Amino acid sequence: MLNQNQTPLLDALKANAARPHAPFYTPGHKQGKGISQPLADLLGTKIFRADLTELADLDNLFVPQGVIQEAQQLAAEAFGASQTWFLVNGSTCGIEAAILATCGTGDKIILPRNVHSSAIAGLILSGAIPIFLNPEYDSVLDIAHSITPNAVESALQQHPDAKAVLTVYPTYYGVCGDLSAIAHITHQYNIPLLVDEAHGAHFAFHPELPTPALAAGADLTVQSIHKVLGAITQASMLHIQGDRIDCDRISKALQLVQSTSPSYLLLASLDAARQQMALHGKMLMSRTLQLANEARTKISQIPGLSVLQNQGGLGGSSGFLALDETRLTVTVSGLGLTGFEADEILDEKFAVTAEFASLQHLTFIISLGNTTADIKQLVQSLTNLAKEYRRTNLILTNPHWQNVLTTQGHALHFSPREAFFAVSETLPLAQTSDRICAEIVCPYPPGIPVLMPGEVITNPVLNYLQQIQAMGGFISGCNDTSFQTLKVVK
Repeated sequence: MLNQNQTPLLDALKANAARPHAPFYTPGHKQGKGISQPLADLLGTKIFRADLTELADLDNLFVPQGVIQEAQQLAAEAFGASQTWFLVNGSTCGIEAAILATCGTGDKIILPRNVHSSAIAGLILSGAIPIFLNPEYDSVLDIAHSITPNAVESALQQHPDAKAVLTVYPTYYGVCGDLSAIAHITHQYNIPLLVDEAHGAHFAFHPELPTPALAAGADLTVQSIHKVLGAITQASMLHIQGDRIDCDRISKALQLVQSTSPSYLLLASLDAARQQMALHGKMLMSRTLQLANEARTKISQIPGLSVLQNQGGLGGSSGFLALDETRLTVTVSGLGLTGFEADEILDEKFAVTAEFASLQHLTFIISLGNTTADIKQLVQSLTNLAKEYRRTNLILTNPHWQNVLTTQGHALHFSPREAFFAVSETLPLAQTSDRICAEIVCPYPPGIPVLMPGEVITNPVLNYLQQIQAMGGFISGCNDTSFQTLKVVK
């Protein structure tokens, strides 16, 4: 057992920040002495003293032999991994590296159609061929959940030459599928199970939370420590266990997608967040769950609102095994409002900001940083929303996710890499139906692509995206941010 009280990287950074010396190395602001005054006014000057580079005492992220190696070993033990890598380019680079380390050009990988855009980037970089599975779908709530063990088994029977299976656990709504069963099926083919666990870094620290991906049998998982724990934005971790994945390939892949000038502020925040959870995680998560349950109970009693619940939800197929209770999804369509409208009202009128809005829902992340006052403000704001802004009805004419997924799920005519690098042309939307898309197009958040390079563009998908935009959603990924044109393969 390692001493989880230790923070080797944080301690080394603190010592070097305090050491008097003449700096003739990057960054150019020289420990804050050259920083602009407006930025210093916002952040203070102390933080810049710790904005250092790969000094002798601070180790090297790509060849860790000192304090970074020690910090990563501590993290591996705390999160239940055999080896851990610190990530400074977010979970995005971890997902990309996972695909690069397990798949080459032309190799098949099985994954859900509702993956994050980082997985599509991994397909483009690696040249892998996706075998997409449609997730379980709740038609009442219009929420896509997780892929099922049966779907994975069927896909592997049809594609026994697949090199890996990748799944999302939990989804952006906090939904967790049967990962243990998926791991068992995947391992029967002696291939690795990769998990996008970006929103599940807290699972290892409380028994009332869903089973962590590694404990469920995953070979590799990527976690955004900054999303739900106490690290700085962009700070994440990649964990592996077992021998199905070559550690050297992971290290080499990360060198392709991580910065060669990593921020030690981000790295040290990972060290500190690990120590915090290793020492106090259960207490912090107990408090977080208490706040979340208080919010869920009170909000579910507000007329016109309903809350996504564990095992079965609010009608229709449950489509999931467990729900992260710290993730709160509130259905607002019963107020005659879209999620986008409700999000804007809450933000502008009541100073409450959700994690993301969708057509019928608002989703809130309740984490160790939230307070009792936050929960009171959230409940009161939703109470006021229901009283003051309720309309008689809401007519949603958009095609639901199920239509979009079914339409696009098997319409890949080129590999994402081939289409991304193909000669393309930009056309008005009206002229793109039945053409092959050459860029990633997704409402953000949550960053789930509705179109990707290589897929055939259809009118239902174009209508869906246009209505998302008309209702206040943001379309990202495409070159034309106004979404009047699209790039297609020429």
